[in-house]
Amino acid sequence: METRNSAAASATDAENLELVITRFFDAPRDLVFKAWTDPEHLVRWWGPKGFTSTMIGKIDLRPGAPYRIHMRGPDGDDHWSQGVYREIVEPERLVFAGYWADAEGKPKGPESTVTVTFEDLSGKTRLTLRQRVFESLTARDAHRGGWTSSFERLAEYLATV
Repeated sequence: METRNSAAASATDAENLELVITRFFDAPRDLVFKAWTDPEHLVRWWGPKGFTSTMIGKIDLRPGAPYRIHMRGPDGDDHWSQGVYREIVEPERLVFAGYWADAEGKPKGPESTVTVTFEDLSGKTRLTLRQRVFESLTARDAHRGGWTSSFERLAEYLATV
């Protein structure tokens, strides 16, 4: 019986360590997808409010291709995110696995997988982001704040394109 409880607790913990955010954008699906995959668009909204972002290298949209993004916070601190694309189904789905890194590209944290789906709603888009697995609820909640702020910036940017 104890084993069953442990298994149930593990399943619950795994669910708790997954982040799911659904957001509606007043923009066509093709444009929202492009905002995620074209560096000119991506750097204009990626990162929480007050951050600036730079794509390091170009985006090569194919499974196994690497990506690396540099973000600078309003306090001047640098943050590096990097990983690889796992799946690209234009304009429906984007999957990438990545982690926080230092300036030299050495991992600073565990890898997580992000799956983004783009659903066409008659000229508007429902975006669903799933990110898993986090090392703690605190890390998951910090990412929720970061993604939510980034999506605010994305909505503002899409209104200008």
